[in-house]
Amino acid sequence: MSAEIPGARIRRDEVQIGIGLSSMGFVLAGLGACIAILARDLDEPTSRLALLSSGFAIGLLIVALVGPRLLRTWPITTVLALGSVVCSAGIVLLALAPVYAVAVAGGLCIGLGGALLVLVAPLMLNGPTAAARLSRVNAVASGTGILAPLAIGALDSLGPSGRLAILAAVPPLLLLAVLTWRTASPSPPVRETPVPVLIDSAPAVGLGKRWSGRGLKGLVPRRLGRAVVLEVGRGWLRIVLAVAVEFCFVVWAVARLVSTGLPTATAALLGSAFPIGMAVGRAIGPIQWRAWSPVVPSGLLAIAGTLLVSLFDSPAAVALGLGVAGFGIAPLYPVTLAALVATPGLSPARLAAVGALASGIAILIAPALLAVLARVLDLRTAYLVTLPLLATLFVLSRGPRRSRRQRAATRLRSGHVA
Repeated sequence: MSAEIPGARIRRDEVQIGIGLSSMGFVLAGLGACIAILARDLDEPTSRLALLSSGFAIGLLIVALVGPRLLRTWPITTVLALGSVVCSAGIVLLALAPVYAVAVAGGLCIGLGGALLVLVAPLMLNGPTAAARLSRVNAVASGTGILAPLAIGALDSLGPSGRLAILAAVPPLLLLAVLTWRTASPSPPVRETPVPVLIDSAPAVGLGKRWSGRGLKGLVPRRLGRAVVLEVGRGWLRIVLAVAVEFCFVVWAVARLVSTGLPTATAALLGSAFPIGMAVGRAIGPIQWRAWSPVVPSGLLAIAGTLLVSLFDSPAAVALGLGVAGFGIAPLYPVTLAALVATPGLSPARLAAVGALASGIAILIAPALLAVLARVLDLRTAYLVTLPLLATLFVLSRGPRRSRRQRAATRLRSGHVA
């Protein structure tokens, strides 16, 4: 019996996390289509629906703050079940929202519940095969995400509101909550800190040790040298930029297709070009070219896709641009997060917390900024805001980073700061 229990538990945990992350991948990949359909159903300006993504970001930030305390108080299974239920409630609110405020509340609940799911994933899939197991569940989540805009567009074309399609994620999440409660063991609360986990269009909620201050000052010990603080700040900004570009497309891709004159249902179907590009890009991995940072060739593809989206008003050109942009954007977040976590002088857990803070701020600000520009100009022109973001990311990814790290490592040679 004892020889069979570990293997069975490993498979059970992998199935449970696979269900949770696949459901989240489906909902997040369909977020842009839901925004376009909500604007039509509620007769609201598309730009006003930016608060939907802001609600999701606020949920991420709240969990980034309270997550470590939850894990020290409750068992992992309790946190997983809570995340499943809260995320299900948010999906129902978003799908059935009769008014604007209910839709925003749904986005907040999806952010809270989804962040809890992402939080416990690396802890449940830990061990010597953790990397392979996380890769498997992320691959399934990526594939599931591709289905979301297709399902939303197909349902909308048949008559009912397409946003009802995201209700398909509710039964798996509720099943996950039931299975988690039924198979729960009296395990003690977690005393270790989680590391990042990535699913498409859902940056990690990697959480470090208890925060003792505000912002980067609370995450970076004061006794570190100025060079390391600057390096961490630069890595934090790179993640902000990478996630900002990604979520501009996640949130507004379908709305851009609608602005070309397409019916909402058709736009939702063609909007699958971006998650397909993201899935292919993440499967291939970072593009290596000469001695350049992988950010540069990937960013150049993202720029090419952005220009197709912005400079042409043909639905075919915009859809092609979304696919190219998704392919280029896909490696940006993993590459920038990996570079941040590799900064010498701090534990990866602390640096993952810095990355979580960067992700939440980017998701909170970037789609809303694009919406403001769309009100002043138009959505087609507003998409060009991603170009200066990518250009700044290029500048921050230049070679001097290596010498700075070497100088920082020299100053910290006397001891490693946990």
